[in-house]
Amino acid sequence: MLGSLMVDIAGTVLVADDIALLQHPAVGGVILFTRNFESLMQLEQLVSAIKALRSPPLLVAVDQEGGRVQRFREGFTQLPPMRAFGKLHDHNAQQALSLASECGWLMASEIRSIGIDISFAPVLDIDQGISTVIGSRAFHRDPHITGLLAEAFVKGMSQAGMMATGKHFPGHGSITADSHTDMPVDKRPLQEIEELDLLPFRYMIQAGIHAIMMAHVIYPQIDKLPAGFSPVWITEILRGRLGFNGAVFSDDLAMQGAAVVGDFVQRALIALQNGCDMILLCNQRKAAWQVADELEQQHQVTPDASMRIALLYGHKAISREALVVLPRWQTARQQLAKSFNSGLAEPDWFDT
Repeated sequence: MLGSLMVDIAGTVLVADDIALLQHPAVGGVILFTRNFESLMQLEQLVSAIKALRSPPLLVAVDQEGGRVQRFREGFTQLPPMRAFGKLHDHNAQQALSLASECGWLMASEIRSIGIDISFAPVLDIDQGISTVIGSRAFHRDPHITGLLAEAFVKGMSQAGMMATGKHFPGHGSITADSHTDMPVDKRPLQEIEELDLLPFRYMIQAGIHAIMMAHVIYPQIDKLPAGFSPVWITEILRGRLGFNGAVFSDDLAMQGAAVVGDFVQRALIALQNGCDMILLCNQRKAAWQVADELEQQHQVTPDASMRIALLYGHKAISREALVVLPRWQTARQQLAKSFNSGLAEPDWFDT
């Protein structure tokens, strides 16, 4: 059985400390970053080496949203930010939905051809022009349009054999502070959040999305804990009211928005005890070892959590060589380039 901790690795190949940590029983997944990518062949070999360490294999993830959050670029299609689809929707709704689906398929098929299971996408936050960390990562400021575009994007991902992860529940788009560096606080009442931010999540839960990532945001009128550590948000609202039965991920526990909960071990235990199925801890190798050792002693993965995570393994992958000769791959790339060279795309499409 896989553990509940998802960790990172430092470089483009596995070293002895990586191997030891990834074989730790508390570890269940690996998230890759730009520093782990040198070439398509190297990346495929790295993922293969990670998968060979365990049985069942570790879940391998990446943030390949598009726009400014795209970890792998050279050799991969440069994807537009999701806002580009929202802006296109304002002019031509049907074309925007069709292209969003093709972009989801294109992103997922390229990632799956390397052997990676999931990209943590799509963003379901609302773009209210407030949050700079969300900004163009969001589809639209209208929650209904956000839901429609997200559903189309996820449909494409599913056709490529990848399960989707909606983020950041219950919504990060209405706060200025960036949870990577600050502790965001959203003082709105639950009713206001339900009528705006929760709508895309509700829509995608009804559509059958398989995973959701929590936000490191405090909503003091609902709970004093950040949402990713809150039994109110995870158990009562997400699972209870909204009926979500898929996998729940924490956001990175190394982010400043998680620090209010305690040290790394406390963050990990509280997140898991209060409803997360898998927790992320990145760029903190010493802490990752501490958390892994403590989880082995203090946390037992439930059969339900294990099953929810197991459903996220990718399937239907084809080789990179087979992918690039597919008419759909070629057409999708041409359609995205043609549509978003028209000025509707944001300047950060090609930002690093």
